[in-house]
Amino acid sequence: MLPVESGLEVLVHRRSALLRGQRIALLAHQASIDRHYEHAATLLSDLRGVKLVKLLAPEHGLWGAPQDHALIAAARDPATRLPVWSLYGARREPTAAMLRGVDAIVVDLQDVGSRYYTFVWTMALAMRACARHGVRVVVLDRPNPLGGALVEGNVADPAFASFVGLYPLAIRHGMTIGELAAYLNERHAIGCRLSVVPMRGWRRAMLWEDTGLPWVAPSPNMPTPDTARVYPGGCLLEGTNLSEGRGTTRPFEWIGAPYLDAHRYAGALERERLPGVHFRPARFLPTFQKWAGRLCEGVQIHVTDRGRFRPFLTGLVEIAVARRLAPRGFAWRRPPYEFEKRRLPIDILCGTDVIRKAIERGTPLPAIERAWQRDLDRWKRPRASYLLY
Repeated sequence: MLPVESGLEVLVHRRSALLRGQRIALLAHQASIDRHYEHAATLLSDLRGVKLVKLLAPEHGLWGAPQDHALIAAARDPATRLPVWSLYGARREPTAAMLRGVDAIVVDLQDVGSRYYTFVWTMALAMRACARHGVRVVVLDRPNPLGGALVEGNVADPAFASFVGLYPLAIRHGMTIGELAAYLNERHAIGCRLSVVPMRGWRRAMLWEDTGLPWVAPSPNMPTPDTARVYPGGCLLEGTNLSEGRGTTRPFEWIGAPYLDAHRYAGALERERLPGVHFRPARFLPTFQKWAGRLCEGVQIHVTDRGRFRPFLTGLVEIAVARRLAPRGFAWRRPPYEFEKRRLPIDILCGTDVIRKAIERGTPLPAIERAWQRDLDRWKRPRASYLLY
């Protein structure tokens, strides 16, 4: 099987005329590379007839050093000497000043296939600004590390829109960033002048390991494709006082808290008989964030069957079981969270308060899952029109 060509590679080697005569800004991060590890900024700078004039950076900055929720300041890129405007700081949407003198914004961001991951929403806000200011948007497509065949989770309620879900999507949406750009632009009337440069050779059933592309952590706590695989459920723990493993070498794969008993917790999770996953008792010591410096008891999540594993449902079960076993220790995280100051973090992560309230009532998880299925099936129908592969 031939390796997949990312949208960046297709643009540079096959469709560079798309940008000829243009002054461009690049919205990118450290994972914006080709198969030879060359960064998009370098590759676009070398294109004949194209002038790269500005860089824009999402959460974690251009080179991915700052941790989650850390506000990013404007800077100058030491490699290109170009100004880097932050879209995760005082502003999350490009201003008129940022877009001045720019004909097009090129977006090259590696997403991880979960609605909460903020890069898609940075792209959407950039698209909105470009629509207002008459700037073209060119999105370079990249693989969804989870593949594009499986869709899971509830579709967010627009009343719970936030920076972890500006528009309604399923949690595990099964779309590439290019497909999402086209979907959001049309279905939610963003209305920018959009071009998507598709990949070559990618198929919906592919996982990251099938693509032949190198993995570069798109954020500090997304070190491997295995992390992305559990993230649609693991991120939910950010809405609780459970550690999601930040400050350890296995973020989102190790979960726990000082108030849990590792073996009891693992046993209770195993009895839920979730598909494609095994829970091993684990103990870990976070070096920062929740429970820093305190021994946490919990589990390591081992995905045993990638095709059957349902990460979002698994994350909900992890929360519900921890709450049942340790009702005095467990707590929902309080706001603020991702620029939201009023609603509970778990509610904006889920895109609804219905799931939290169902967990609090002790509703069986299969019943919670059935409750969102009709909306999910309804959402899949318009989604199908935007699938490129």
